[in-house]
Parts: sequence; structure tokens; C-alpha cells
Amino acid sequence: MATNNLVAKIWSYCDTLRDDGLGYGDYLEQLTYLLFLKMADENKDQYNLPQGCNWQLILTSDKIIEDYEILLKNLSTSGGMLSKIFAGAQNKIHDSVKLKRLITLIDGENWTNQDIDIKGEIYESLLQKNAENSGAGQYFTPRSVISSMVECINPRPLETIADPSCGTGGFFLGALNHINNKSLTEEETNFLKFKTFHGWEIEKSTARLCLMNLFLHGIGDLKETPDIQVTDSLKRGDVGEISDDKKVSIVLANPPFGVSSSDIPTVNVEQSKKEGYFLRKDFWVSTSNKQLAFLQHIAAMLKTNGRAAVVLPDNVLFEGGAGEVIRKKLMEETELHTILRLPTGIFYAQGVKANVLFFDKLEGDKTPKTKDIWYYDYRTNINHTPKKNPLKYEDLSAFIQLYSSEDRSKRKESWSKESPEGRWRKYSHEEILSRDKTSLDIFWLRNDNILDLDNLPDPEILAQEIIENIEGALESFKVVALKLEE
Repeated sequence: MATNNLVAKIWSYCDTLRDDGLGYGDYLEQLTYLLFLKMADENKDQYNLPQGCNWQLILTSDKIIEDYEILLKNLSTSGGMLSKIFAGAQNKIHDSVKLKRLITLIDGENWTNQDIDIKGEIYESLLQKNAENSGAGQYFTPRSVISSMVECINPRPLETIADPSCGTGGFFLGALNHINNKSLTEEETNFLKFKTFHGWEIEKSTARLCLMNLFLHGIGDLKETPDIQVTDSLKRGDVGEISDDKKVSIVLANPPFGVSSSDIPTVNVEQSKKEGYFLRKDFWVSTSNKQLAFLQHIAAMLKTNGRAAVVLPDNVLFEGGAGEVIRKKLMEETELHTILRLPTGIFYAQGVKANVLFFDKLEGDKTPKTKDIWYYDYRTNINHTPKKNPLKYEDLSAFIQLYSSEDRSKRKESWSKESPEGRWRKYSHEEILSRDKTSLDIFWLRNDNILDLDNLPDPEILAQEIIENIEGALESFKVVALKLEE
């Protein structure tokens, strides 16, 4: 069966279960358990599950609810990857007829006889469906953005790749697909399977989905699991900093778009002893802004010559106070070489204006390490919506080509005084420092949608822009209100 048809068939059953109070995330979690058991049954030699913990047991059971709950409990205490995937697992489909129907639905397909990428594609499609239909996925990173970031960063075999807020593992899958396109040695294949990926996710259920997503794409096995930790990655380090042996080659991330954190990282030792604070000696400044904290954290995670691509909201580019300090330090201590201005309307949450920051951790003590920052404006006069006009990988192909990952010295601006509509333009470190608050929030293109009354965009797009502006303003007011409370 075609991937899209199979996804539609399985996902449509969620509407039936919603009548029993089962949400989208809960449904996807139950699918995670059942898909695992079905694939283990199809590959008994590869997956040596504990006795009595197999697909045929629940497929033929006359006491399906009772037997399924016992099975989940046994798997959660069986060790290895099984314990990680099934930790705290509970059956949430309490109607035996509906549970039986879902099991029969899954049993009707042969999952492991399909190519591993097809299985992964099916699961990824289900994850995206969950993002489209639940508040939890409102900042789900579009796969087109992930693919573009990965293409520019160009991960190579034997490099370690981290995501400090890994969610369901979208960035890992993008990097995996990129590396798998290369011819790998046995050593490189083994490293990719067990040592490449390092992730942190604060939600247990989401981390579980990440592990299963990686497993479906051939990462890890029942004995050795990829390094996915259920914890707040900002709190890493027993002495308030990340040791050199824990630093990574690459960070790909879209940190949470929250305003503040319940626990605040601080560079002040005395303040760190107070309730609600924790010490980060490798940060540049204390801040309650979660995105600014993650930006410092990611810079600290990189080993020498490491590189990062990070999705961050507009406020990181212009916010004063700690924001200005961090921008200056980022340009001094890393080479912040590229900023991609993303269009609005690509996230499921309205009003989100985001960018991708690309920077490298160079060796040597000479500062500043940033000489020029190259901007690609793919926001002005660009209109996308998550469903009717989603952002595609091809839409960013011009940026990827201009990025010149193999040799950035070959970059050439498409903007000039003679070509003022060019979207690719650079600014020197000195020009950035001369701006108020060292703002990186730069635009130069004329917004035609506002000025050209004869060629206005469709009413749907205008309505979307109005909503985005209003919600963007509300987010700004929230920031102000929280600062007044500090």
C-alpha cells in the first residue's frame, strides 16, 4: 500500500478513539508500542523479546486489555532499549473492541518487508499529522527547513551530532538521510548507528517517540540505544559547564519558543545557590529568556571547529540587555557567518517569525571571529501556509546554492545598488556593532504587499498576516510583562 494511503488509513482511526477521550499524542504513543511489537514479530531473529511479550499474544488474546497491560509492564522492566521505549508505558485504549480493531489494522500490513526508509517515512508522516492536529506540535520544524539546514551544515561520517531539544528526532533523521547518501565503511556505519546522535528532551513521551523514530530508521538496537536523555539539557554539567569530552561536532536545533524558564541559568555563583537558579559557568550572561539561554548553551556545546544551525525567533536578534551581550559575545567567540530569514506562516502556531543562525566554533584566541554576516531574506514578499502552500525544500534551493557549504569564500552578493531586490547580502562586523543594541534584525527589501494596492495578496493571506502581527505583538507584551515581574 502507498505510504500516503497507509498513513490515512491508520490516522483516520484516531477519530474513532477520540470519542473515548484519546488525544492525538496518546494515539501516536499507542501506535509506537504496537508498531514495535508487530515489527518484532516479523523479525523474530533480530528482536529477541522476553517470553510472553510478543505480537501473537495480543493478536489472539481473549483478554486483550489485561494481557496487553501485562505485556507493557514486562517490556518496561526488561532492560536495554526496550526499557527506554516502554518506560512508564500504559494502555490508554480501554475499549477492548477498539483495541482489537487497531491491532488487526496494523497486522494487515507487513512493515519490515518494506524498505527501512519507507517505514520511517510512514512514521514521520504520523508524527507530522500529530503536529498538525495538536497544540504540542505547534512549533514542529518543517522538514523542508530541516533538510536545508542539514544540506548547508553537511554532516560527515564519524562526526557527533546533538540536539538539546530533540523532540521526536526530526533533525537527527535529516542528518541520517544526508550521511546515508555517502558510501560508508564498517567503522562509519557502526559509529552512525550507536555514537553519532546525542539528544535531550524534557518530555518522556516525546523522547519515547524520538527513540522509536530512530529505531525505525536503523539507529540503535535492543541492547545499545542512542544517547537520548530525558532531562533539561540546560542543566547539564555537575560543575556548571560542559566538559571537553562531552562537546560535539554539530548542533542542529529548534529550541522551545517559550518566553522564560521555571529554573533560570545564572553565571553568578551566589545566585545559583538560591531556589529557582542553577549555575552555568560557560554562559556569558544570566537570562530568563529560554531562547537566549539555549543560544549560549549551544555555543558551549561545540568542540573546536564545530558548527551549528539553530532556529531562533526574531526577538533573539534585537532584544536588549542580555540579548545584546549575547550577540556581541557570539560574534566575538564564534564565527556567526549566516542568517536565513524564514517566512511567516510555516509553523502551525500563528505569528511566529523565525530565523536560522549558522555559526562555527573556531580555534585560536583571536577575536572577533566574525568578520561578515551574510543574510538571505526569504521572508519579505513571501507567503506560505502550513497546509495550502507549505514551504518546500525547492523553495530554499537558491539559498543552499548561495550558502556554498564547500567553500564559503566563493560567496557573491545578489544584492547591490544596481540590483536592490537581491535577497543575498552581507554586513560587516563593524556595521553590525554600529547598530542600536547590536541588532541583527535587518531587512532591506521593499514590502510590495503593503504598497501595491493593485496587486494585493489573497484575502486568506492578508487575514493570516493580520493574525500574525496581532499575535506577534501579544508575545512582545508577554515578554515585557515577565520582565516587570523579575
